[in-house]
Amino acid sequence: MSRRPPSIDGLAASTLQLPPGAWTTVLDCLCARFPAVPRAQWIERMARGRVLDDAGTPVAPDTGYRVGVEIHYYREVAQEPTIPFDEGVVHADAHVLVADKPHFLPVTPAGPHVHETLLARLIRRTGNPALTPLHRIDRDTAGLVLFSTNPDSRARYQALFRERRIEKSYEAIAPPLPDLAFPYTHASRVVAGEPFFRMQEMPGPANSETRIDVIARQEGRWHYALTPVTGRKHQLRVHMAALGAPIANDPIYPAARHRAAGDYSAPLQLLARTLRFIDPLDGTERNFSSDFHLRT
Repeated sequence: MSRRPPSIDGLAASTLQLPPGAWTTVLDCLCARFPAVPRAQWIERMARGRVLDDAGTPVAPDTGYRVGVEIHYYREVAQEPTIPFDEGVVHADAHVLVADKPHFLPVTPAGPHVHETLLARLIRRTGNPALTPLHRIDRDTAGLVLFSTNPDSRARYQALFRERRIEKSYEAIAPPLPDLAFPYTHASRVVAGEPFFRMQEMPGPANSETRIDVIARQEGRWHYALTPVTGRKHQLRVHMAALGAPIANDPIYPAARHRAAGDYSAPLQLLARTLRFIDPLDGTERNFSSDFHLRT
């Protein structure tokens, strides 16, 4: 019977169900499916018990290949850099945890970031491998992220997002928009763009909407309040750039620009400031606010 492998150092295992193929060993299949990982590295992971079968038994380099078997493995990145900013925990109880994420820290493992993610840090910090983020914010964005701490109640909180019963507000620093009357609502059609990591506005029925207001006006820089009505990828960044006021230090919009690895000198001036919702378990009003601040 398959069982969920334990988290190691805050990192859950990834799973591959072995597909049809002519491989003799599991190792041969892994090398073919993940050519970026050297064969010697897979062998080294196996020696440390970082590759398991569906019974939780460590896989050896000579373990025979069987179609359909689930193989669990732990992602690793050689010399993964430490992100030198600390997360906070605004609230934690038996069902949810509200984290305060710093700029530059990914929420979940992706690309070169495995252990240095908000999820992995929080699992190590709390000892709770059941932690699951209920939504995402960009690596470049700071602020609040809501986690489920209990699988038994998780679906009730996930429904808050699916049914748009949770209110999220953001703050941003961007150039002035003196020709707009505020509060202003921007709606547009946002679709995948080029390169693959960018989004773009296109003609057609709107699928995204953001309410925009001004908190403070300074020479050349305004402090905005942004309320997303919908939740498209990069929505706030795309909308502000489309209006002619790209968010300060945005490395992607209106045009992608290179940022050297380890350069933390210019964080995106976008902050997930508040989360508000009626708790689906007891009906109480929940209202949380980030402790981070933008460079105004």
